Amino acid sequence: MKTSEFDYDLPPELIAQTPVEPRDSSRLMAVDRSTGELIHRRFRDLPQFLRPGDLLIYNESRVIPARIFARKPTGGRVEILLLRPRSEEVWEVLVRGRRVGAGLRLEVLDGPGGEPVGARAEVLEAGERGWRLLAFDRPALVLAEAVGQTPLPPYIHQPLRDPERYQTVYARTPGSAAAPTAGLHFTPDLLMRLRDMGVRSAFVTLHVGLDTFQPVSEDRVEDHRMHSEVCRLTPEVAAQINQAKLEGHRVIAVGTTAVRVLEAAASRASGGGADAEVCPWRAVAAFEGETDLFIYPGFRFRAVDGMITNFHLPRSTLLMLVAAFCGKDLLDRAYAEAIRLRYRFYSFGDAMLIL
Repeated sequence: MKTSEFDYDLPPELIAQTPVEPRDSSRLMAVDRSTGELIHRRFRDLPQFLRPGDLLIYNESRVIPARIFARKPTGGRVEILLLRPRSEEVWEVLVRGRRVGAGLRLEVLDGPGGEPVGARAEVLEAGERGWRLLAFDRPALVLAEAVGQTPLPPYIHQPLRDPERYQTVYARTPGSAAAPTAGLHFTPDLLMRLRDMGVRSAFVTLHVGLDTFQPVSEDRVEDHRMHSEVCRLTPEVAAQINQAKLEGHRVIAVGTTAVRVLEAAASRASGGGADAEVCPWRAVAAFEGETDLFIYPGFRFRAVDGMITNFHLPRSTLLMLVAAFCGKDLLDRAYAEAIRLRYRFYSFGDAMLIL
């Protein structure tokens, strides 16, 4: 399958630069996989498409202020983006700056043009495309909370007035370098309305890395390799999902990250993981660890019956996942319609509900 099949032309003015207020006033395109019908609403109208007993699965990961600035002994400035921990002090990071090799010691600054704060980091390993392994002299998350900035995707050029606007209202577990953006549309009031009508909720965790959003560079989709991301699905949530399936209710993932957790858990339940718990009626198995699951057309979904998602970048793994779920032809038609009707795209953009 050619990566170029997942390219499309998007007018730059449709890339959302700021979030709408309130959150649930964003537009919503509902996509019916069985009929191909496209319905246009506002996100606050989501309850119209759900029914009692539906189980919504949210990713509760919280974006950390992962963007840290530092200075080399020569005085040159570098930018550090925290990606994932090896321990409290040792992190895999992306570094923007020249000649940042193994053994180099960095002074952490209080901002892009700031002064040293007394913290230091040493480069333990240097890899390709800016990847580094850094050892900080104190817990990196504590340091980031003190001096770090919330990272925004490179296609967003306007500063964010309130960093909480790049968090979901239910974000609880710090660890992501980017927001699980499908959840940005929910408000506390909408969550209450869904609960009151009998729609159930459960929470999983997947700490989002930047690889999720990067365009696929290989010519063939099958040649792309995902970086692994840390995730968790507890026994209690696994029981909720399995019970919903037994009762014939729909399991609807809020975002592609939730999809990947659920389908990784389904793979373990069906014998596809080293710690699999095979059982003929079990849809998912609880697990905590890493997943590098790459979902593209041809994938067989075992756990997910519906999906809420945003409109994604061309050639991205996210776009390929959505195409796998609803079909490439229907996806192309939905995106063409979204562009024609001037929907807003990407992280702060509008949403799709695919059932």
